[in-house]
Amino acid sequence: MARKNTSQATPATAALAAAGVPFTLHPYSHDPSAASYGLEAAEVLGIDPARVFKTLMVEVDGRLTVGIVPVSGNLDLKAMAAALGSKKAAMADPGAAERRTGYVLGGISPLGQRQSSPTVLDDSALALASILVSGGRRGLDIELDPQDLVRITKAVTAPIGTVAARNGSGPR
Repeated sequence: MARKNTSQATPATAALAAAGVPFTLHPYSHDPSAASYGLEAAEVLGIDPARVFKTLMVEVDGRLTVGIVPVSGNLDLKAMAAALGSKKAAMADPGAAERRTGYVLGGISPLGQRQSSPTVLDDSALALASILVSGGRRGLDIELDPQDLVRITKAVTAPIGTVAARNGSGPR
């Protein structure tokens, strides 16, 4: 995989470059009317939606956390809470997610966030040689080894995706 292209630099690409992690950038023309940022990326880039992961900010026990699941399914909030030793989770307020990460919705990357948060990656990623996550802006995805994502974000892995996410089918 290639290293960062300076014309596409974001905090996410800078974090990967600083850590010496190989990655490939996948820029695309974002359509503002797209219903799902992640599914749009998969379709435009011609990549299986089970390999494209979305970054979701979740509130667990009053703290913001990051859940990363395939765009082909949804986040299981109970499983997310359990992965972090809690019983209940809820989607975070969009404004709080943007303030915490420094990114806009649809471009929130699990990498290079303004403030790091506990992170959980759906364990389906570990069966793949590479996955794509947001590069820190709409219209930019980063392809990398899921083990590198785990290492750089200090993520735990757990089955936090819905059945649709785990078998590669289903809606956003």
